[in-house]
Parts: sequence; C-alpha cells; structure tokens
Amino acid sequence: MKTTETPAPVPAESGVPVTRTGAPDGNPAKKQKKEGSVLNVFSHGMLILWAFMVVLPLAWAVMTSFKSDSAIFSSPWALPDKLHFDNWARAWTDANMSDYFFNTILVVAGSLIGTLVLGSMAAYVLARFDFPGNRFIYFLFIGGMSFPIMLALVPLFYVVNNMGLLNTIHGLILVYIAYSLPFTVFFLTAFFRTLPTSVAEAAFVDGASHTRTFFQIMLPMAKPGLISVGIFNFLGQWNQYMLPTVLNTDPDKRVLTQGLVQLAASQGYKGDWSGLFAGLVMAMLPVLGAYIVFQRQVVQGLTAGALK
Repeated sequence: MKTTETPAPVPAESGVPVTRTGAPDGNPAKKQKKEGSVLNVFSHGMLILWAFMVVLPLAWAVMTSFKSDSAIFSSPWALPDKLHFDNWARAWTDANMSDYFFNTILVVAGSLIGTLVLGSMAAYVLARFDFPGNRFIYFLFIGGMSFPIMLALVPLFYVVNNMGLLNTIHGLILVYIAYSLPFTVFFLTAFFRTLPTSVAEAAFVDGASHTRTFFQIMLPMAKPGLISVGIFNFLGQWNQYMLPTVLNTDPDKRVLTQGLVQLAASQGYKGDWSGLFAGLVMAMLPVLGAYIVFQRQVVQGLTAGALK
C-alpha cells in the first residue's frame, strides 16, 4: 500500500521562492470591469449628448409651429402661450402644401416600390448565380454610387426631355429609381449572400422554379434587409431637392421640398414664419414616423450579415 507524502512547507526565511496557486496579482477581472464601466459611462454620455443635439432642434421646430409670428421673435425659447392650430391649416391650404404632399407621396411610393423590386431581383442574381460578367456588373453598380449627381444634371435633363418625361410624375419616378438602384443592389447583394443556400436547394428539389423560389422563399427571408434599405431610400427620396428642381419645373407638380423652398421665399414679403415652421414640421413627420415604426427592423437588417 502506497502512501502519499505531503511536502513540508518551506519557510520564508530559507530563501527558496514560494509558489502560490491563488489569484494572480492585480486581479485583472476587477481591472477589466473598471475599464468597462468607464467606457460605458463615456459611451452613454456621448449618446445622451448626441440625442440632445438631435432632439432639441426638432422639439424647437414643433414648438415654434404652434406660436404666433410675434411670439417667435419676442420669446423664441419659451413655450407657446396658446396652440395656434391655424398655422397648420394655413400652411396646408394657402401655401398649397396639400398638393405638394400628395405629389411627393406619389413619387416616393412609386420610386420606392420600383427600386426595391428591381434592386432585389438584380441583387439576388448577382449574389446567388455565377455567370460571365457577374463581378463586372456588380462593380458597375458600385461605380454608380461614387458618381456625383451634380455632374449628371445637364445630360440627364436633355435625356429626360428627349424622352418626353420632363415635368411629369412618372419621369421623376424613373429618375429616382435609377438614382437609388446602385446603393440598393450593393446593400442587398451582401444580404442575399448571408441567406442559407439549403433552403433554395430544397425548393428546387421540390420542383419550384427560380421565379417562385425568389418571390415566395428568398424574398420573405430578406425582409429585414428590404426594410433597412427601404428606409434609407425613403429618407433620400423624400428629402430630394436637386433632381425635382431640375426635372420638374411645373408649379402644379412640385414636390414637398420645392414647396418648402417656395414657402420660405415668400416669407420675405408676407412674414408668415409660423406657417413656414408648420410646413417644415409637416415635411418631417412622415420621415420620423417611418423610422420610429421600423427602427427595430432597420437594426436587424444592418446586423444580420454580422450575425451569420
């Protein structure tokens, strides 16, 4: 029968170094926790500062839209003593904001649907199929993102004019689609590559065609990416000013950004600043509402590729 002998502890006075098996010196877990807490405080402080810088102008514009013209200049930072809803009614009717709003909805809705349909189809083919010229076509779309729209305004004006689409709603829709396609294809191509191939292969085995597989299987799976790129395109198309100014000079077919500029220009003679702020808030509300409703889907779409 073997016995295990326990070595006697070496006294500290003997000069032999003593090996300790406990926690290392400095306690890195506490040190790491302290550094993480400092980083969290700094990041949260920056987020609070950024939120304050964004929310304050929006809140001030909404508050000012309910003031009278005299109160805007006498007490710009004070709360309105009375809610002047007539400012909104005056901007909606007298400044023709209702017509501009309706034209903008037509243009943005048509261009957004066309951009998502055409962009998703092109991105799916570029992401899932290998064919000669695949990368070349993909980089052509990428090159379209780096092309300044300012350089294309003059030739674009003559092209649209020669096609008979100048000063028309559908002509502006086609230009918006062409303007938004490069970023849409770039975004959705990377998203379609993250989707599992086994699902599409199972659909092909069951006899589904490429069209049915795309519209009934792959496109619903790409819903977070579609919502994300749709929000970005909605923001860009809703706030677009340069293209409609050049391609849409008909006063009856102006969009909202042109109407706001027209309303601001008229203030030099009328001084209806309360109506101007009311029209400005009208233009902001759809954008804010769309982002608030779909903010969760936007985050999911942006992080889906990183989580795969």
